[in-house]
Amino acid sequence: MIARLLEALRPWSRHLVVVGGWAHRLHRFHEKASPPAYAALRTKDADIAFSPAAPIKGDIAGALGKAGFLEAASSEHTPPITQYRLGAEGGGFFAEFLAPLRGSEVKRKGKLDMTVAKAGVTAQKLRHLDLLLVEPWAVRLGEDVGVPVRPPIEVLLPNPVTFVAQKLLIRRKRAREKQAQDALYIHDTLELFGGDLPELRALWGERIRPGLHERTARSVESLCREQFGAVDDVIRSAARLPQDRILAPERLQAACRYGLDEIFGTA
Repeated sequence: MIARLLEALRPWSRHLVVVGGWAHRLHRFHEKASPPAYAALRTKDADIAFSPAAPIKGDIAGALGKAGFLEAASSEHTPPITQYRLGAEGGGFFAEFLAPLRGSEVKRKGKLDMTVAKAGVTAQKLRHLDLLLVEPWAVRLGEDVGVPVRPPIEVLLPNPVTFVAQKLLIRRKRAREKQAQDALYIHDTLELFGGDLPELRALWGERIRPGLHERTARSVESLCREQFGAVDDVIRSAARLPQDRILAPERLQAACRYGLDEIFGTA
């Protein structure tokens, strides 16, 4: 399923970043990752992000149609938010496009500014998504790692630091079940790249933080303590999500607090 999507998007791969749950799954193929024995969280939706300023041309929607994806549009916004669903054999798999929301959500005369159209597809604009486009990492995917694309393809993913930072920033606006899922994503990402915490700290301090608004950077650093300073209901719910391992809430909280402090700590 993901292979069919990546193959269809191959001509635009330099300008597209796979975010969300599939980014976390594909992180395991990065050379700096230390994949654990437990399975990654699974998701049926693939989120693809791009900058509205990226030089993306052509017909992405047409390429997806040729690959068997069907458009399903919502009329809530103009242009409408669009999902691209794989046919019956896809088991509910679908892709959505996302773009950063900068400034107000409302234009003049009260019109919402929540979508943007580019290369035949419509992306939903989201706050803090621009962080995921900063310093993306590339992974090489092909048949040798179990992804049936030929020839192999380089796919862009958020680096672990921005992936985690964005999860911290969006938590307050997420539904309770999504908050728990995001807490587990943070834990598992820190475990996946736990052998490179000093390098991730340098990435934050030298490459990412200087480009952020100071208020945003300080929010990330304070949210580490706020969200993982103690075991709460979100952390307890997160610990109940795994199906192939036993994860105590206290262990999840302590591991996250330690890893986040190593990366974002100001001491």
